[in-house]
Amino acid sequence: MADENFEDVNPLALDEKTDDSELSSLISFIEDRFKRSKDWRRFDEERWLQSYRNYRGLYGPDVQFTEAERSRVFIKVTKTKVLAAYGQITDVLFARQKFPISIEPTTLPEGVTEAVHFDPNVPPEQTEEQEEQSPYGFPGDGQDLEAGETLTSLQEKKLNLGPLEEKLSEVEGLVEGEGLTPSAVTFHPAMVAAKKMEKQIMDQLEESGASKHLRSATFECSLFGTGIIKGPFAVDKEYANWSDEGEYSPTIKTVPQVKHVSCWDLYPDPDASNMDDATYIVERHKLSRSQLRELKDRPYFRKDSIDSCIDMGEVYASEYWEDDLKDYYLNDHPERYQVLEYWGLMDADIAKEYGIDLPKEFKNTEQLQVNCWICNNYILRLVINPFKPARIPYYAVPYELNPYSFFGIGLAENMDDTQTLMNGFMRMAVDNAVLSGNLLIEVDETNLVPGQDLQVYPGKVFRRQGGAPGQAIFGTKFPNVSNENMQLFDKARQLSDEATGLPSFAHGQTGVAGTGRTAAGISMLMGAAAGSIKTVVKNFDDYLLRPLGESFFSFNMQFNFDSDIKGDLEIKARGTESLMANEVRSQRLLQFLQVVSNPALAPFAKFTSIIREIANSMGLDPEKVCNTPEEAMRQAKILQQQQPTPPPGTPQQPQAPGLNPNDLQGGGAGNIGVGAAATPMEDQFSGTEQQPQQPQPQPTQQAQGNGQQQASMGRLQ
Repeated sequence: MADENFEDVNPLALDEKTDDSELSSLISFIEDRFKRSKDWRRFDEERWLQSYRNYRGLYGPDVQFTEAERSRVFIKVTKTKVLAAYGQITDVLFARQKFPISIEPTTLPEGVTEAVHFDPNVPPEQTEEQEEQSPYGFPGDGQDLEAGETLTSLQEKKLNLGPLEEKLSEVEGLVEGEGLTPSAVTFHPAMVAAKKMEKQIMDQLEESGASKHLRSATFECSLFGTGIIKGPFAVDKEYANWSDEGEYSPTIKTVPQVKHVSCWDLYPDPDASNMDDATYIVERHKLSRSQLRELKDRPYFRKDSIDSCIDMGEVYASEYWEDDLKDYYLNDHPERYQVLEYWGLMDADIAKEYGIDLPKEFKNTEQLQVNCWICNNYILRLVINPFKPARIPYYAVPYELNPYSFFGIGLAENMDDTQTLMNGFMRMAVDNAVLSGNLLIEVDETNLVPGQDLQVYPGKVFRRQGGAPGQAIFGTKFPNVSNENMQLFDKARQLSDEATGLPSFAHGQTGVAGTGRTAAGISMLMGAAAGSIKTVVKNFDDYLLRPLGESFFSFNMQFNFDSDIKGDLEIKARGTESLMANEVRSQRLLQFLQVVSNPALAPFAKFTSIIREIANSMGLDPEKVCNTPEEAMRQAKILQQQQPTPPPGTPQQPQAPGLNPNDLQGGGAGNIGVGAAATPMEDQFSGTEQQPQQPQPQPTQQAQGNGQQQASMGRLQ
């Protein structure tokens, strides 16, 4: 893999010999940035804590109960809604059973011929247009001929085949453009490069476990409002390898990696509302001693500084919210190190002040992008951002856009008030049910013998003394108003449906009345419910999938030296393509396929693309079940050879005009000859019974009419 040379292309790294004491001001600079982001993020942390408590069914310290409130029940509707949103988003993103991005050529790919073809049945000939062109031209028109060069060789020289250069180098009669005959084979060099690049990126994403990290980011996006992915960044990965003698000799390769970063560990620029506006990002790591030692094996980490940092001992500043996220509490601090990873701008003057020698290409630069790791007042790593163009490798997707904040608004926050109402009404209903289900006992002790046990149970005997007649023990029953409370609970639950855009029937609630009692009605309701999810998935496309795919594309263009995967390509995010139900999408594609089967419409349809889209709608991988145009040509020839040859003298069935089974390019019927149609009573007319030809007298008008009638009968037969 060509990106093994990743560590050889970095223009600057801090020397191991540099004394960390000389860089104390740089450490203070990064710590000040971290503290600034930490103070600004306090309000977001409070929102996340409340969302987490609602998800787990926990009451916060601000909730105070009176002595009359006995019930502490918590109805976790928030958890149901969050998991429903998480499930729907993941189903949409992974409907194609692979990471939801693709690589395609641009509309007009540069640097490569858009399409070329050759026809094995047609020998290459010089066209009339070529014959009329002047072989001389004028300077600067691109038609200048060198000594011994012909116009034909000039045109062949202009065919830039890209990754197909070697494959088609010996093909004669290669012509630019799409093939117009059934036997022509068409190639798209840019598409070939795009598919190779897509396979390369998909392999890198699969090796890094990108699907797992994307699902983790989706969950936090649904719960807290923001999902974060980091990458690609280079790591050394060990590939297992055994020799013939059974000796283990692993292969180490530097490969691009992605991972999910929790929103609790990310401290962005307070002045930024999205990643494009951020001038810096600080990620907070909580590393163990062994994890810190593993950093020494990664490129450009300073081994001596890491050893000195470990010798100082574990120093970890626990945050107030960490105890709320745990199910247990520790009196002492965990044995961890707090490591800050900084990505952002740094003034070039500051670098010069610290004694860092800048390469020539940065001599006239006022500021530059750096990546710096610090721990215990030691710089563990300091390099110039190796990516070109320079970018901060973090991507944050909001569940719901918050135009004035970096972090979005999650589903749990949207239903915070309705969750509080549901808990309150349910507690009232439970307390009332307990109160109304028991009797309140009133005792007149003046009529009872003193000193008796007043506890009431079945068979209890009370001794009574003299006095005024009447009862000594009375039972009072409170009315049951829990039904009214449950009606209020159901109303609050309906309000939560409206607040989140996720109706209860979308996550399994039964007993839906009205429109939801029919299949068509449920389909309509589910379509309406998908509206809110559609916006969220679109956010995934715009804020995460497309920029992440572009980063992987740039990574391979910069560090991968395979020319076959490079070209004028663009990234396509495929999240929103799966919003339509696959069954509905498949039906529409099949209906469209029937429509374009009409000979008049067939030339305008891209049958190859239609077949691939049908495979996608059925949950199949088009790369595995669909043939390329070249494979389709070979398959058609095989099928043609397998058809039984009719015996001699067997009349051939007339083929419907416009249907050509060998037309693999979707060009339709090809050329249809224009001729005179046969008339009734002629030999070529199918409805006329063939008779021996005999001289006939000139028919009269009545005979002609009878002949036409017989011809009509022949057509019916």
